[in-house]
Amino acid sequence: MEIVITGALLGATYSLIAMGLTLQYGVARIMNLANGEMVVAGAFAAFWVFSARQLSPFLAAAVVVPAAFALNWLVYRYVLRPLVRRARNRGMLEVDSILATFGMSFTLVGLMLLTFGGGYFTYSYLAEPFPIFGSPFGLNRVVACLVSVAVCGLLYWGLNGTRAGMAIRAVAVDPAAAELVAIDVSRVCAFAFALGGAVTAAAGIFLSTFLTMDASVGVVFTLKALIIVIMGGVGDVRGAIIAALILGLAETVVASLIDPGLTLAAAYLLFVLVLLFRPQGLFGTRQS
Repeated sequence: MEIVITGALLGATYSLIAMGLTLQYGVARIMNLANGEMVVAGAFAAFWVFSARQLSPFLAAAVVVPAAFALNWLVYRYVLRPLVRRARNRGMLEVDSILATFGMSFTLVGLMLLTFGGGYFTYSYLAEPFPIFGSPFGLNRVVACLVSVAVCGLLYWGLNGTRAGMAIRAVAVDPAAAELVAIDVSRVCAFAFALGGAVTAAAGIFLSTFLTMDASVGVVFTLKALIIVIMGGVGDVRGAIIAALILGLAETVVASLIDPGLTLAAAYLLFVLVLLFRPQGLFGTRQS
């Protein structure tokens, strides 16, 4: 039971990272390989707020989330939008976006190394036991899980219960058809990409309360986000949430019963199995 609860707590926070990439890739068609660096940037901001200002790291979200939204909007508008315009098909856009964001990830890592150094960073926030079914769990993990669930629920409602969400889902399904009903596809894609970056930065804030990080760990979070998005089905929010819980549980089982150093290997094995036996994802439909 402890392993299941720990995996669920971790997976719920992972789901935010996956939601960010789902919006960016599923709607804007941008495979953002700098996704993990946005997680680390959010974590650095939370660390600085707590260490330098002695404030709750969650207060960093009031500045980090809007800043991440603005930064990602600018990146899409001035870096990625020209790639979208010149792409002749979706395959060409995916290749160009992978190359562009791959370089962007190295740039962000370099900037964070220059600003914060190459050492590991962590801090003690809400590091006290919280009983669940009689077993103690870190209060920081529980709070991060609850906030992540609340944000995921808000995003799910926004995508399914508002006109803006309907426009986003329409573009995700068929951009050409969305244009025929007067949806500004370019504007919707820019908004989805920026919102995905903001959600990813928020996930970094929550993860920083119980994980140790460094400036170069972003690639690990990018890999996990890719696994979750593909496992859940590209563009499917429900699938991303469930796949995040599965990944969190798998990592916890491996770390608890085998070796903590094999968690990334377990994630990669899960990724390969999905590609072999369910390439369309949990909720995706097989292409004819």
